[in-house]
Amino acid sequence: MNTYNLLESIKLKTIYGELPSEISDIHVDSRKVKNGSVFVCTRGYTVDGHDFAANAVEKGATLVVAEKQLDLDLSKAAIVVVKDSFKALAQLSNKYYDYPSQKLSVIGVTGTNGKTTVSNLIHSILKKDNQSSALSGTIGFNLDGELLPSENTTCDNLTNQQMLQTALDRDIQNFTLEVSSHGLALGRLWGIDFDIVAFTNLSHDHLDYHGTMEHYGYAKGLLFSQLGQGLQNPKYAVLNADEEWYHRYNNMTAHEVISYGLDKHADFRAENVEYFNDLTKFTLNSPEGNFEVEMNLLGKFNVYNVLTAMACLYAKGMEIYRLVEIVKELPPVNGRMEKVKMDAPLSVYIDYAHTPDAIENAIQSVLPFKENKIIFLVGTGGNRDKTKRPTMAEKASLADYVILTTDDPRYEEYDSILSDLAKGMQHDQFALIGDRGKAVKHAVEISEPGDIIIFAGKGHEDYQIIENTKYPHSDKDIAREESKLKYRISE
Repeated sequence: MNTYNLLESIKLKTIYGELPSEISDIHVDSRKVKNGSVFVCTRGYTVDGHDFAANAVEKGATLVVAEKQLDLDLSKAAIVVVKDSFKALAQLSNKYYDYPSQKLSVIGVTGTNGKTTVSNLIHSILKKDNQSSALSGTIGFNLDGELLPSENTTCDNLTNQQMLQTALDRDIQNFTLEVSSHGLALGRLWGIDFDIVAFTNLSHDHLDYHGTMEHYGYAKGLLFSQLGQGLQNPKYAVLNADEEWYHRYNNMTAHEVISYGLDKHADFRAENVEYFNDLTKFTLNSPEGNFEVEMNLLGKFNVYNVLTAMACLYAKGMEIYRLVEIVKELPPVNGRMEKVKMDAPLSVYIDYAHTPDAIENAIQSVLPFKENKIIFLVGTGGNRDKTKRPTMAEKASLADYVILTTDDPRYEEYDSILSDLAKGMQHDQFALIGDRGKAVKHAVEISEPGDIIIFAGKGHEDYQIIENTKYPHSDKDIAREESKLKYRISE
């Protein structure tokens, strides 16, 4: 791309050295730089891209964008100094890829819980309706059925533009993004032209980063203001009418709001909900009339999730009768109250629940089918929000027996994590086992026929992060192997 055209997107800049006439690509990771690249120096939690600028030049970068003048060989690379390298990256990456989000139908989903489920439901429904679809989120980058890994729930600005362009290159028309509060606060979504944005709920999480629930809530609200003020093209916000933030988010956008809920008046409202151990039924009151809905997802929280997905796709133009048809066919989302097939006389579920209300929702969803006892395993990540830990254990106390463990301990000691959790326990029927593998085995070891076991916190994840290394770990696989020993199941 012509360098001068690219840099037109930044008004305030100082140039040192001679600009190359063309650039070949853009990178923020010096290890990926090739001849003719632009290297943008961004600051992260633990590393500063400015420290790697010289490495980037040695690898072939001919242009470095930074927030300060650097001691570089100007015969090899020019330096463009800007006030904010993150904003510069947003401008440059959007212009380099020619604003790909404007050529796609883009849906963004935010909220404390349910983002992954709603995003995957939207993606799955579109696929079932024979529409091409891409999805970026916690589970990875799903490119019309091809699953590729991703590092964060919401990727950095450059990666987002690359993914959007990859979808266009494959003639994909729809793109759904799972949008985290971190991603919004850090500007990772800058430049993405959303058509529909949705909010699931807001509860205690990430206060180690945001500080207060008010700051956390307003970070989520950035998604709705990102719809913009232009009204020439129809855009929609899909909001949970049962949430207290509904009215504030409604006021953050100039665009039409479509509401959903169970308790208050809403455009999409579920009534007469019936819960079963393998499916859920309800009556949908909608703008197109009443429909009987049956789905393979369990629990009240999944009723909310399905309503969100339906409202988003109704905004996109799908007819509700078709949505109802497709929802009946969909399997549970991977790792979200997913019932594990077991040969043992147990009901076993894996779930991603790692916030107090998600833990409560998971247990509440199986209480109607309790025959013997509910065993609940819950962990939390090390070096993360400690304030929610006692409340997590308090909610887990709804179960008959609780195993307190870890998710990704990182650099924090087991005892530190477990002692914080134990402060919230409301009864004495619990165990403290820091090693998650041993904790999963213990859940099966102490089980009896008819028990329900829920493994919470890891969901679909097949690894554990200890210090800064990912080690293979699967709650599902460990539980299956242990059940063979416990209940003497033959192959």
